[in-house]
Amino acid sequence: MKIYLASRNPDKKKEIEKILHPYKVVLPEEEGINFYVEETGQTLKENALLKAQRLYQIIHKPVIADDTGLVCDFLDGKPGVYSARFAGEHATYEANRQKLIELAREVPPEKRTASFVTVAVLMLDTDNIIFFEGKVKGLILTEERGTSGFGYDPIFYYPALGMTFAEMSLETKNKISHRYRAFIKLKAYLDSLHK
Repeated sequence: MKIYLASRNPDKKKEIEKILHPYKVVLPEEEGINFYVEETGQTLKENALLKAQRLYQIIHKPVIADDTGLVCDFLDGKPGVYSARFAGEHATYEANRQKLIELAREVPPEKRTASFVTVAVLMLDTDNIIFFEGKVKGLILTEERGTSGFGYDPIFYYPALGMTFAEMSLETKNKISHRYRAFIKLKAYLDSLHK
């Protein structure tokens, strides 16, 4: 079964496709669909829904979407819903990381607790919209470690394995990450529909 992902992010698609296997995940642009959504929601849930609804309006087929935020306790929950544009509207992954590193430098290591949170949504039609949440706790580092992953992965340290998300293989990350925890629930729901 083919599922459309309301995103333009190939890194995100790669992770989600591994989690949802054997479902085939397709980005809109791969089928020539021009897709863009301004993320004006005040919460991760609102942004995930905005993306799903926009793509559903275009294709009228089941879609999935998500929004993910890094919630830092020492910054009163920031960057949160603004994680992708923490350093500015069109900020790069690196610019966002550098801004967070600068803010974290003055904070003792044990106080740099943070959580990655993903809210995923499955929109089967306008009357059937189901949400799934995943969360993982860690610490923010003030130097980057690792070259895998994307976004904040090089500075998000996962104490249980003693490494950052960027030091993990995709297989390892996909067994513990926030995105895994949200999308494995979504997959279980999809599986239940096809029994």
